Amino acid sequence: MTTALTGFDERYAAIRSRDRRFDGQFVTAVRSTGIYCRPSCPARTPKEANVTFYATSAAAHEAGYRACKRCLPEAAPGSPQWDLRGDVTARAMRLIADGTVERDGVPGLSRRLGYSARHLTRLLTAELGAGPLALSRAHRAHTARMLLVGTDMPAAEVAFSAGFASVRQFNDTVREVFGMTPSELRARRRAPRADEPAEGAIDLALPYRGPLDAAGLFAWMAARAVPGVEAATSTSFARTVRLPGGVAWFRVRADGDRLRLSARVDHLGDLPVLVTRVRRLFDLDADPIAVDEALAQHPELASRVSALPGIRVPGAADAHEMLIRAMVGQQITVAAARTALTTLTDRLGERIESREGSDRLFPTMAAIAERGHEVLRGPAARIRALTGAAAALASGELSLGPGDDGAEQRAALLARPGIGPWTADYVRMRVLADPDVTLPGDVAVRAGAAALGIPADPRGFAAWAERLAPWRSYLTAHLWAAAPAPVRRTTRRRAPGAPASEPTVDPTREAP
Repeated sequence: MTTALTGFDERYAAIRSRDRRFDGQFVTAVRSTGIYCRPSCPARTPKEANVTFYATSAAAHEAGYRACKRCLPEAAPGSPQWDLRGDVTARAMRLIADGTVERDGVPGLSRRLGYSARHLTRLLTAELGAGPLALSRAHRAHTARMLLVGTDMPAAEVAFSAGFASVRQFNDTVREVFGMTPSELRARRRAPRADEPAEGAIDLALPYRGPLDAAGLFAWMAARAVPGVEAATSTSFARTVRLPGGVAWFRVRADGDRLRLSARVDHLGDLPVLVTRVRRLFDLDADPIAVDEALAQHPELASRVSALPGIRVPGAADAHEMLIRAMVGQQITVAAARTALTTLTDRLGERIESREGSDRLFPTMAAIAERGHEVLRGPAARIRALTGAAAALASGELSLGPGDDGAEQRAALLARPGIGPWTADYVRMRVLADPDVTLPGDVAVRAGAAALGIPADPRGFAAWAERLAPWRSYLTAHLWAAAPAPVRRTTRRRAPGAPASEPTVDPTREAP
C-alpha cells in the first residue's frame, strides 16, 4: 500500500471501509451536513456527490465546514506525509506544528523557509487549501480540544496554552470549528482516574496509528538516558527540556495499549510545542502498517517485522542537543557516550528545582562552547570540533531544526570539522524524522545486516537497501535491534594525505 491516498476513488473506498490507517491524512467534508470527518468516522457513509476531500482540517475550516462531534477529526494522529516529504509544504507544516507562527508570525515562518510571506501563502493555499495563518489556527484549535477534553485546566489557561491571543478569540474559534462552546466540549472529558499525576501536572492521551513497539522505544531511551536530565523504565520515559518560553518536564508512560503524556511547563504557551516534540521523539505520526508491509516483502526481514511490528525511529526533543550527543557518541559505545554526556551535564548543566527525578537541564550550547574543553576527554581535534559546533549553534552561524531542508542541513554539517557522513545522516534521521536514511558505515547496522543475511559491507549494503526506499530509516532501526550486543565502533585511521589537524572522528570516514 502507499502512505497517502490522492485520488477521489481511493479516498472514498477508505471512508466506506472506515479505514483507521488514514485518520489524520485527509478529512471528508460533506456538503449536505456542513461537517467534516476523519476517514474512520462511524457515521453512515455520505453519497459521493456530497463529498469533498481536503488534505487538512484547516482547508475544511476555510471552506466553511465544522468538525464532526462524533469522530472529532482533530483528535486523529498527524499525517506521516510531513516527515516523508522534504518540500517546502512539509517543512512549513513541521514548523507550524512547532509553534513558529505563534512566536514569529508568518514573516518569521517565511524567512525560515526562504520565501516571501505572500509567495508562501500562495504555495500552501494552492496545495492544502489554506494559508499559514489558517493552518496555525487549526493547530491551535486541535490543542484547545485536547486540553479541554484531557485536563481540568481553567478555560482561560486553555486559551493561552493553545496560543490564542484572547479568551474571546478562543471561544469564537472553538465554537466555529467544533460547533460547540468550550464548556460543551469539556463535558466530553473522561472521568479522572486515581493514578493520574499530582495537581498541576497536565495529563493527555497521545493518539497514534498502531501497532507500536513501545517496549523497543522505552528500551532505546533507557540505554541512552542521561541521569539528572532523563529517567527511563521499561514502561516510561521522562526528562527536562528547554522550550522557547522556559523549562518543561514531561513523562510518557504506557497505559495499556495507549500512551499518556504528563507535563509541567513554565510557560503555558509552550505546551503545544512540547506535545509536538514529544510526538516527534516517539515517532507517533508514522504509518507503521505501510512500513511493515514494505519491509516484510523481503525474506531477510519478514521474521523481524513479524517479531517487532510497529517499530519506530526515535526523534529528538532538542535539535542542538541531538548534534552534540551524536558527536560525543561517534566512536564509542552507547554506555561510554552516556558516561561522557553525564559528566558534561553534571559539570555544565543548569540545576533546577527537582521535577519528579529530573533536576538538571542539558548544557546550553554557549556553556559547551565556553567550557566544554574543561570537561570533554579525547583527542584535542575532537574536542575542538565539539566546542566549535556548539559555538556555531549558539551564535546562529549554524542553524539546525525540524524545518530544515534535508540536503542543505547535511551539506552544512559536512562542511564543519569533525562531522562526517554518519553524523550528518544520523542527525537528519533524528531531527528531521526523515524516514529514508541509511547508515552503511554504522558498525551496529552492519552487524545487524550480517545477522540477517544482508550484505554487510558498506557498498553492498547501500545497494541492497535501495529497494526499501522510502523506509530505510526503519530498516536501520530493525538492524540496530538485530545487532549482537555489544557492538563497539572503532577509531578509523586518518586517510593518507589528510592534514594532521583534521579530526577523524566520524565512524564512516574510510581510507580511500
